[in-house]
Amino acid sequence: MKKYVQVENVQMSFETRNGAFVALKDVNLNIARGEFVTLIGHSGCGKSTLLNLIAGLLMPTDGVLLCADREIAGPGPDRGVVFQNHSLLPWLTCFENVYLAVERVFGETEGRAELNRRTHEALGLVHLTHAEQKLPNEISGGMKQRVGIARALAMQPKVLLMDEPFGALDALTRAHLQDELMKIVEKTNSTVIMVTHDVDEAVLLSDRIVMMTNGPAAMIGEILEVDLPRPRNRLALASDAGYHRIRGAVLEFLYQKHVKEAA
Repeated sequence: MKKYVQVENVQMSFETRNGAFVALKDVNLNIARGEFVTLIGHSGCGKSTLLNLIAGLLMPTDGVLLCADREIAGPGPDRGVVFQNHSLLPWLTCFENVYLAVERVFGETEGRAELNRRTHEALGLVHLTHAEQKLPNEISGGMKQRVGIARALAMQPKVLLMDEPFGALDALTRAHLQDELMKIVEKTNSTVIMVTHDVDEAVLLSDRIVMMTNGPAAMIGEILEVDLPRPRNRLALASDAGYHRIRGAVLEFLYQKHVKEAA
C-alpha cells in the first residue's frame, strides 16, 4: 500500500490541573490515496483528537504526521474538514458560504467567473443548486450538512476529514447523506478519514475500520478490512453474510475486546 497519510508514533497529551492527561499513545496508521477509513471507538477514545491532529488543528506531543510526504504543521487547504456542527455563517447564503472557502484557496490565481464555477459545481455535487440563494435558517439540518460537505470539497482537498458529520441527523436523513457521500467519493476518488460511533455506518462506507481502545492513553486496537464490493447498496447488504460478519467483528471489539492489555 502506497502511504498517503502517515501517522508515525504519535502521542498527544493535554496539560490539566491534575497534571498531564495522555489522550493518545503510540498511534501508527498509514492510509492510501483514495481510501475511505473510519475511526470508531467508545467516547473518550481519542478519535476526534486523532482527526484534529491530521487536520493540523492540534500539534502532537510526540511523533510525526505526514500528508503526501509533507509534514503536517498546521491547517491547510489540502485537508478539508467537515464537523458535526455545519459551522455555516448564518448571514451568508449557501452559495456565499461555499464561495468564501473557494476564494480563500483559489482567489489569488483565478478570476470571479472561475470561482463562481467552482462554487456552482460543488453545490451541484451535493444536489443543492436549487438552494444556492437560501440562508442557513431557511434549509433543513441535512441540507446544511451538505453545504458543509460542498464547502470542503470545493477546496479540492487531498484528504476529506469528517467528524461525525451525520451524528445529529434523523435516521432517514442520515441514510440519504451516507448514500450521497458514497456517490461523491466514487466520483471524486477522495481520500476520506471519518470519525463515527455508528457501526453500520462504518461498515457501509469504509475500506478499513480503525478501532480505538478506551482512553486515557488510547491506541489503535485493531484495523479491520472491509472487503465488500463497490458500489454498495444498503438494501442488498442487509442480507449479505460478509456485511454481518464484519459488523459482528466490530461489535465484538467494542463490547468485548476494547480494553487495553496492561503494558
